[in-house]
Amino acid sequence: MARRKEKTRFRTTVLLGAHFSIAGGLHRAFYTARDYGCSAMQIFTKNASTWKEKQVRADEIERFDQARTETGIRHVAAHTSYLINIASPDPEKHKLSCAALAHELLRSASLGIDTVVLHPGAHMGSGEKKGLRKISESILAIFEKTDRIRCRLLLETTAGQGTGLGHTFEQLGAIINQVNDSRRLGVCLDTSHIFAAGYDIRNDAAYRQTMAAFDRIIGLKHLYLMHLNDSKKEFGTRVDRHENIGQGHIGPGAFACIMNDDRLNQVPKIIETPKIVGGKDWDRVNLERLRGLVRS
Repeated sequence: MARRKEKTRFRTTVLLGAHFSIAGGLHRAFYTARDYGCSAMQIFTKNASTWKEKQVRADEIERFDQARTETGIRHVAAHTSYLINIASPDPEKHKLSCAALAHELLRSASLGIDTVVLHPGAHMGSGEKKGLRKISESILAIFEKTDRIRCRLLLETTAGQGTGLGHTFEQLGAIINQVNDSRRLGVCLDTSHIFAAGYDIRNDAAYRQTMAAFDRIIGLKHLYLMHLNDSKKEFGTRVDRHENIGQGHIGPGAFACIMNDDRLNQVPKIIETPKIVGGKDWDRVNLERLRGLVRS
């Protein structure tokens, strides 16, 4: 009986959720998250596949606030548009990207969103050093233009496809050190991405080694969100393909380590795994799998 009570308590307090649709209004995602027993969630605040910006109306903000209060969702993350590349050497693409990121931060701040997740960018042939410097300088300029907001920007670990940056802890550490604003900048660790990038987490020893490297190079104090995704692709392939929890090349061991790591208790964990496949609701399956990995 005591064990059953402990599991129930975990279900209601763990910072666990998924990326949910905003179809029908931004606020609808809260009720979806509640229906899945979540205490955290991630959304797009606009169409992620277009440069067109969305202006949030006062009534939308009011409904968003009300839904958050009614559902008790404790952490909300927004993911930026996939079009954004603040490392781009192309002047027009870079200008569009910086404007889009600034809009996202302002829009998210108006909604009271806690964190905004950004893929750091791709250097597109200009080289790693120039690309990292451009990312840092761009973030500094955007922070200066949005200095009154306190919505935290999170650099997401990437798989390292093509010329993408952020696939090594050293690259992310370099950006954080140059920006040097711990109030507004942090990291989102994606399990599928770091695995594809060459950081093993498949067993206890590998997990401890990788997290020790993260702590040494970046610092766990900078970790504000995790994306829990298994990987369709094998270790070190540098290809970003998400799989359901425990069904990919990472396997359940890594996720058991994460879900039982006391250092990560207050770090929200979001799944970005396949949704409805073969008529099965995989969000529900994956969330239950993660909850089931927690030891009493």
